[in-house]
Amino acid sequence: MAIAMSAAFATAAPAPEQVEVTETVVTGDVPWVTIVWNDPVNLMSYVTFVFQKLLGHPRPKAHALMLDVHHKGRATVSSGPREKMEADVAKLQGAGLWATMARDS
Repeated sequence: MAIAMSAAFATAAPAPEQVEVTETVVTGDVPWVTIVWNDPVNLMSYVTFVFQKLLGHPRPKAHALMLDVHHKGRATVSSGPREKMEADVAKLQGAGLWATMARDS
């Protein structure tokens, strides 16, 4: 009798569910950007100079970025991996500019 009961319980158990697990993995190659913000201190000619010397932008590009900073309040001046953007922000802040970094959207 005990054998018949355990067999009944064994067949009454529900079948195991299959559950799909998904995870979002953030990789290191998600693009980042360096943003320079307008400030009341630095001259426009100095900002253009810094973009040329520290970031390697040609003069017309550096001038256009400076005008974006001046008129729009900010400009994205470089993009790439996080480590490079951290270095760019440090260089720009060392030159006295207001710079931050963010994930590219």
